[in-house]
Amino acid sequence: MGRQRGAGGAAVAVALLLGASGCGGPGGSGDGKPAASISPSAAAPAPASASPSVPAPAPSASGGDGDAKPASGDVLPGMVSAAVARTRLAALTTGRPGTMAGYSRDRFTHWAEQGGSCDTRETVLKRDGTEVTQDAQCRAVSGRWKSLYDGVAVNEAAKLDIDHMVPLAEAWRSGASGWDAAKRKAFANDLTRPQLLAVSASSNRSKGDQSPDLWQPPDKSSWCQYGRAWTTVKSHYGLTVTDAERTMLTTMIDTCAA
Repeated sequence: MGRQRGAGGAAVAVALLLGASGCGGPGGSGDGKPAASISPSAAAPAPASASPSVPAPAPSASGGDGDAKPASGDVLPGMVSAAVARTRLAALTTGRPGTMAGYSRDRFTHWAEQGGSCDTRETVLKRDGTEVTQDAQCRAVSGRWKSLYDGVAVNEAAKLDIDHMVPLAEAWRSGASGWDAAKRKAFANDLTRPQLLAVSASSNRSKGDQSPDLWQPPDKSSWCQYGRAWTTVKSHYGLTVTDAERTMLTTMIDTCAA
C-alpha cells in the first residue's frame, strides 16, 4: 500500500492468513505489508535534509534483546513518557517524503534469527501474548493476544501480523534510503524499542505503510501509546517527519492522561 489517503480506520474484510504455523520465515514479509505503490515519478521531492543526523545504530538484531518487556501500562517495550515524547517530537527534523526509487522490502532483512530456533516474528508473538505455547521449532501453537489497534481478541497466531510501528516504506521515505544493510536489518528486527508488535492482520493491512496523518488506529484508546511509540522510533533512528505527521502525533500524545 502506498502513501495514499483513504484507508482511514477501516479494517480489511478478510485478512490473508500467514500460513498454518503463523510464521513469517526469515527474510519473509510476515507482517503482511505490500510493497509501496508510489512510482518514483509521482513521488514528492527528497527530504529537506538529505542526510539527517542519525544516532548510534541499534543493537544487533540477533543480540540478547528479545526479552525486553513493556513497562507497566504499556504493551510495547522501550516506551517513553508523554512529556519525553513531546520533547523528542519537537526535536525531529521536518522534511517532505522522499522518493521511493530503489525501495524494496528485501532491503530490510527480516525476520532475523533470535536463537533457539526462534526468529523475530515468533519472539514477538511470545512476548505480546498470554499463555503462549510453542513447538520445537518455536512456532506459537496456542495462546491469546489482544490487538492494540482495534482491540480485537485473537486466539490463533496465523491471524496475527507483526507490524512495524514505523513501516519500512515510510522509513525509506524519511531517511532509511541512506542507511547501510546492517542498519536496515536492525530497524526491521528491533526488539528493544516500540517498533514491533503483534496485531490483527486486518488492522495491519488497513494501515499499510501510511503515516499517522493518513491512518490512525480505530481504537482511540491506543492513540497515546501509538503516538509515543512512533515518535520514539523516529527519534532514535533520526528519521524526518512531515508537518501533517507532527500535528497528528501531537494530537495522539495529547490523549495521554496527565
